[in-house]
Parts: sequence; structure tokens; C-alpha cells
Amino acid sequence: MTKKNSSKVTTSNTQTQKIARRDLIKGLAAVPVLGAFSYAWLRKNNIDETFRKQMREVVNLTSQPVELAPAVKDGKPIRLGIIGFGIRGKQLLRAAGFPEPEWIDEQKKAHTENRQNTNYQNYMEQEQLNIEVNGVCDIFSVYSRAAVVAGSNQYREGTKGKMGKEPKQYKTYLELLDAPDIDAVIIATPDHWHAPMAIEAAKRGKHVYCEKPVSWTVPETYELVKVVKEKGVVFQLGHQGRQTESYTKAREAIEKNVLGKVNLIEVCTNRNDPNGAWVYDIHPEANAATIDWSQFIGQAPFHEFSLERFFRWRCWWDYSTGLNGDLLTHEYDALNQIMNLGIPGSVASSGGIYFFKDGRTVPDVLQVVMEFPKHDLSFLYSATLASGRSRGKVIMGHDASMEISDRLVIHAEPESTQYRKKIEEGLIDTNTPLYAFTPGKKGADGFATATEQYFASRGLLYTYRNGKRVDTTHLHIKEWLNCIRAGIQPSCNIDQAFEEGISAHMSTKAFLENRRVFWDAEKQVIV
Repeated sequence: MTKKNSSKVTTSNTQTQKIARRDLIKGLAAVPVLGAFSYAWLRKNNIDETFRKQMREVVNLTSQPVELAPAVKDGKPIRLGIIGFGIRGKQLLRAAGFPEPEWIDEQKKAHTENRQNTNYQNYMEQEQLNIEVNGVCDIFSVYSRAAVVAGSNQYREGTKGKMGKEPKQYKTYLELLDAPDIDAVIIATPDHWHAPMAIEAAKRGKHVYCEKPVSWTVPETYELVKVVKEKGVVFQLGHQGRQTESYTKAREAIEKNVLGKVNLIEVCTNRNDPNGAWVYDIHPEANAATIDWSQFIGQAPFHEFSLERFFRWRCWWDYSTGLNGDLLTHEYDALNQIMNLGIPGSVASSGGIYFFKDGRTVPDVLQVVMEFPKHDLSFLYSATLASGRSRGKVIMGHDASMEISDRLVIHAEPESTQYRKKIEEGLIDTNTPLYAFTPGKKGADGFATATEQYFASRGLLYTYRNGKRVDTTHLHIKEWLNCIRAGIQPSCNIDQAFEEGISAHMSTKAFLENRRVFWDAEKQVIV
């Protein structure tokens, strides 16, 4: 909050501080260039410094991301198992320090072709997490073998790579979870397997890193919370945005009331390519002999073998939570991290399949409205998978609005009560940012696809620590491992996961039943 006297100055400086920057530039243009130039330049610098000082008094965000638990040096390695080695599974194991050799080759080649591409260098400098991969499980035999190769391929800075012992391949996830030489497990399967696998892992005392969303159905959400708390395992839900530096600044801005009373939040998903709409490539070696179809189905409705459903499972409610569980949850968790929203009081939803007429059952256009009466605000989510127009993530307050991505920009409101005096004095120009924060960036990063650009803009690919670019997924896994060693719970723990899960299920229920649904906070049930 700005103090009442923060804009007071001495009599001799009052008029100077009331000069807006644009008026200053006009005034300097009329000063004779020769003898008066040095004086004018010094005068401009003095006014600019005064301006900056005033702005620091208005918005002074100093917080930095804090590690919940420091790394324990020279401790025993945590023995890891991974279930699911598709697109996300590869990314997770890579972030843990075990890449596929061909991925390393691709990054080297990319750097050779474009010296500004520093992905290889950044990866090689990634911190080692003191873990070993002892078990892998994937029901597609090609992926299972690839996981074995990656699990024995640990890269370190200054080395070409280290081939260690091969992790054991397991045919079923239960066999992997029963293994005595596995302490913790990463789950990167289709949505309908998240909670069942996490529940069985927790029952066996295995620590769990589970990809979002936390669950596929409402009942299993409650069961997972119960088991995790009873067994005391360390649970981390895969919302790596928890590590994004700009979100830390955004939370501080909210805590310091920089925006005034927040009344509306708007978040969006915009993609415009088949990959972004989950039309993933089908592996040429995939067939009924190389895929364990019955394991894939599990508790889902039975369906005849289908390569489309196996690789593009996100397109069907039978295995997926749609936009709600895949992309809305990222946006919700970011705002829950920043504002402690909790579970909405009510949710309404609408949309449909308007572009991708490929047999899918989940919508490709979706609108969700969450009401949070305890915060007196609305949360709007709007998504399309067939238009790439960027709309961003905005928190709107009476005194200022904040746009959040991999950077942070705050604009004062012209009708602000908090900043009215400084606006009238010309010390705040509502057409320019009141505050802007771009962590560590010196140049633009190039990405191969529109989908990667989407994730990068939301701080879901990388962030910065002390000016150095770091993979957010690596930081999220590191936090989980550090918390295992310290015996504490991480930032996206089971309580945060419960709030994410219930909020997403309310959105899905509202869409499928075409009606508004409510949360009974006292009874802890959807009504």
C-alpha cells in the first residue's frame, strides 16, 4: 500500500515531481542545444531518478523463490521407478537427469545450427539429484525398452554421458510397486490411471510424483487423499508452474495489495495445431502385439483395440478429463498458488466440438466460470484448440491489473483510488506499466511448435534462478526429492491436489450435465 505521505517533497522539488515524463521530453526539445545541453541532460536524469524512486515507493516487489527443503549432500540415492514413458514420461525422466540419447543428439545438432539455442548447455548444467532409476513400466513394449535405455543414461556437465546399470522392466505397475528396491515412483500415464496407481503406491509406502490432473473420478479423489495422509508419503502433483519465478512476484503483489480489490480473473488456452489438440503421432511399431490393450483399458469402458485411442486418449472421456483436467488445471493451480483461491463455490460451463470432427467426445472449445464468494470474485476460463490468438492470464483489481506469463506486467487503473494522487501529479502514466518483471531473459527463445510456445509463455517450460535458465519440471521434481529426504510435504501436496481435483471435476460435471454445480464446504461434497 502507498503511504499517505509518500508523494510529499520539499517545496523546491514539488513542481519538478509533478512534471510528467512526456512533458519533460517536450520541454527539453525547446532548450538550446549548445550551452544548455549538459544542464538539460543532468536535469532529465534527476527527474528520471525521482520518477524511479517514486515508483519504487508504489511497487517494490523483492521476493525470490524459496526452496522448501535444501538438498541433502552425500546422502543415499533415492531409488526411483517410472510408470508411463510416453510424451510426458520422457520429459519427466529427462528432467530428473535421465535423457534418451537421441534427444541429447538433437539438442547438440540444434545448437550447432543455431548458437542462440542453448537448450543443450542448459541441460548439461542441470543439477544432479542423487537418484537412480531401478524400475520402468510401460504397456507399449517400444516405450518400455526406451525407458530402460534412458534410465541407464545419466548426463553430467563436462561429460559425454554415463551408462549405468539398466533398470528392470516390469509388465504391470503393481509388480513395479511391489519391488523392494524402489522408494518413490513417477506416474505419467493416461488420466484414468493416475489415482489408482497413486493409491496403490501410497499403500505400499512409496512416495509419489503424479502428473496432473490428480484424478479421473470424484470418489477416487477422496480415497487418494485418505491413503496418502494415512501412510504419510510425500506426494507432489505435477504442476511445475509452482516453480515459476514470475508467479512468486505475482503472489507478493497480491499480498501487498498492489492491485487493490481483485474482482475478476481471466485465463485462456489458445492453440491452433493438431498436436495441441491431442492428435499425436501414431508410432509405426505400434500394434496389438506390442501394446497390452487390456491394461490400457483398466477401469475404463471396454472398447476394441484402437491405435487412435491409445495414442490420442485425451480426446475421449473414457480415459481423459479433457480441457478441464489437462489445461484448465494448469491455469487454476497457478492462480491458487498466487491467491489461495481454494475450491470455487459454484461452477458453470459450456462449449462443444466445433472444429475437430474426428470422433472425439471431449470439447475443443470450452468456457468455464468459477465463482469464489469468499473472495468476491469470478474466475473465467476460455479455451479453443483451433485459434492461436494470444489472450494471456490477467488478474483485474480496482487499482491495477496484472498480466502473468513467463513475465509479469502491472498497469494502474485510470480510476484507481489508491493511485489517484500520483496519476493526477503525472507520476503514474496509466498507458505504461506501473511495474514490469522479466526474469533473466536476454533474448528471444525459439521453439519448434506452437504448443511449445504456448507452454513457454505460461512459464511451464523454464524459469530462472539467479538469472540462470532452469527447467521448471526439473525444479518441481527436485523439490519433491528434497522433501522426501527432509520428511516434509512439497508445494503442490495432496491438499493442493485435492483442491485442483475437485475444481476440475466441478467444471466437467457442469459441462456434461449442462447445469451449475455447487461446493458444500462444510460437508466437503459437490452438490
